[in-house]
Amino acid sequence: MGKPTGFLEYERKVSKDVPPKQRIRNFNEFHEHLPMEEQQLQGARCMDCGVPFCQSGMTLCGMTSGCPLHNLVPEWNDLVYTGNWQQAYNRLHKTNNFPEFTSRVCPALCEAACTCNLTGAPVSTKENEYAIIENAYAQGYAAPKPPRVRTGKSVAVVGSGPSGLAVADQLNRRGHTVTVFERSDRVGGLLMYGIPNMKLEKHIIDRKIKVMEEEGVTFVTGVDIGRDKKASQLLKEYDRVVLACGSSNPRDISAPGRDAKGIYFAVDFLTRNTKSLLDSGFADKKYVDTNGKDVVIIGGGDTGNDCVGTAIRHGAKSVTQIEMMPKAPDTRAENNPWPEWPKVCKTDYGQEEAIAVYGHDPRIYESTVQEFIKDKNGELKSVKIVRLAWEKDETTGRMNMKPVEGSEQEIPAQIVLIAAGFLGSQKYVTDAFKVELDQRTNVKTEAGRFKTSVDNVFVTGDMHTGQSLVVKAIRQGRECAREVDESLMGYTNLYIQ
Repeated sequence: MGKPTGFLEYERKVSKDVPPKQRIRNFNEFHEHLPMEEQQLQGARCMDCGVPFCQSGMTLCGMTSGCPLHNLVPEWNDLVYTGNWQQAYNRLHKTNNFPEFTSRVCPALCEAACTCNLTGAPVSTKENEYAIIENAYAQGYAAPKPPRVRTGKSVAVVGSGPSGLAVADQLNRRGHTVTVFERSDRVGGLLMYGIPNMKLEKHIIDRKIKVMEEEGVTFVTGVDIGRDKKASQLLKEYDRVVLACGSSNPRDISAPGRDAKGIYFAVDFLTRNTKSLLDSGFADKKYVDTNGKDVVIIGGGDTGNDCVGTAIRHGAKSVTQIEMMPKAPDTRAENNPWPEWPKVCKTDYGQEEAIAVYGHDPRIYESTVQEFIKDKNGELKSVKIVRLAWEKDETTGRMNMKPVEGSEQEIPAQIVLIAAGFLGSQKYVTDAFKVELDQRTNVKTEAGRFKTSVDNVFVTGDMHTGQSLVVKAIRQGRECAREVDESLMGYTNLYIQ
């Protein structure tokens, strides 16, 4: 453990954020991290519990508690405290292919399950992870390590999001020849274009991709498998194919006026924004400009929050975020005990910025859009929203949300961003490979397995399970790689946890 009395002696400290009104001037990451010496003291707070829930990754009441990757959290917290940074990196990298990503974008499931929550604040595990990986790059520990022996087997990975990258990294380590196909112009999938720069600067992705290339992974961009290149051709050229195309069908909002000009899916809005930033620093004007406009965002999750922060950075006149669900409590309810994931109200960076800029929280709870209102030119000018209330269905006994009559409200809006989640895999890809789907249009496999209904074709990530977290996608990729390796070699020695 870090230090037997560390959790009593040291208070939790985390990085300071650049003040909202200052950080919205650019799209850079805005955390001012602790000096190395102070970060080591944070490692001392780890108790090395008899049952370390931080690394359990188990499901409690339908929610994940602890790290799905089963990171060896107490071990590398202790190594951080003692200043053994290289060994800390070795232990971290044993279970996590991409700590440079998770230490920035993961919601820290490990911290929510930390035993220190019972009497105080959790160990700052996420920031310890950040310190370990950034120090590893600075000191050369994270340098390329190509496999010494090649197996002669080849694998094609379709999609370069976190799960596809994890598959590629694992199989390449094993000695297989791996080629990753990405339909976009840059590698990274969701990481590159689905997450804005202020949460994950893109040179961090490029840095890791360069390492993987030097280790032997080949990346091919601008090739859309199923359109630019036939699935049958891929199956002839490679021994195995792994589909890691994500859950790419955005959920739409069906309401009168949906055809109004000015309505975008959140993923398209974020993609165009990041691409314009990377291509030209916004000089090409190919992004959705919110400057001086009233923006309404439908959806209260992480993507909705990212849209809030992005719209504000472009100078939106106002930002409103519509959430169907009621506001969560500010503290844990009695029926939501530790170590369950805390179902409490989270005010994320985008909402913090909205409060600072506009003077109020942008969220309106228990509401939905009833109508998109157009002007005579077909341009969006406002949205009509209505309050929702829970009602019990006498037939099924289920609780449903019903509109409250007379609660309608009209909100000015020249731009609406739909951030209502995703519905499954894209049809042209699944049709191209002729794989079987489940009822949610995810690619179907046996429970706990990754082989599809088509020989030599495997699936992983959101395309397999539906929309989820980056850390879960990495875990899926590692598990899928193990199954692919076993199918190629007759056995596997790839480590998962």
